[in-house]
Amino acid sequence: MRIERLHDWQLTTTEAKEQQLQLALRVSRNNELGVPHFIAGVDMSVKRDAGIAAGAVVVLKYPELEVVEVGIAEEELGFPYIPGLLSFRELPVILRACEKLSINPDLVLVDGQGIAHPRRFGLASHLGLFLDTPTIGCAKSLLCGSHVAPGDEAGNYEGITDSGEIIGVVLRTKRRIKPVYVSIGHKVDLATAIHWVLSCCRGYRLPEPTRLAHLAAGENLKQAKVLSAPAKNY
Repeated sequence: MRIERLHDWQLTTTEAKEQQLQLALRVSRNNELGVPHFIAGVDMSVKRDAGIAAGAVVVLKYPELEVVEVGIAEEELGFPYIPGLLSFRELPVILRACEKLSINPDLVLVDGQGIAHPRRFGLASHLGLFLDTPTIGCAKSLLCGSHVAPGDEAGNYEGITDSGEIIGVVLRTKRRIKPVYVSIGHKVDLATAIHWVLSCCRGYRLPEPTRLAHLAAGENLKQAKVLSAPAKNY
């Protein structure tokens, strides 16, 4: 998988924030995505007792959402846990997992924020620039901004507003189940992000790409053994 080299990772907290502000200017909020053939999901877990992070990227063929390839990597954490700077903690191991793929996905769904971030540069946007690929943030919690509750039915959503700007939506993916928080990552617009999150849901709160990536990155990787098969020729 092709990966850009944007910067190194030996940064102070102040330098990391400055890097976010600079890179946020390079994020495209315009849709550059057609109908994807391959959609990837990305997630990370931490083995807290060992200080080891496991990053996983799972590639699915669309529209079947059949798993065709997986990359998993582990390494020591090199950046502290600081809300708003999590991409500097999580992205190195996620990129290592991405390097193991032979397929270049057309779209990547990320368990994290896109521009729904104080500096408009969360994990999904950061990853999108490194991969030069359309990305969508689909987080399980709100980082910044405010919203009203969406309706109870799947597909209902409300805008997330921060400093007078719509930065994402709170989206109900399953009836009467807690919503997810969707935002532009890179090279998509908000309507496109909503569409593809819903298109990848198969009866769970989380869309299949990030749901399976969560299983693959979890401590019990036996749940994701199906993901270890070699990629097929598509």
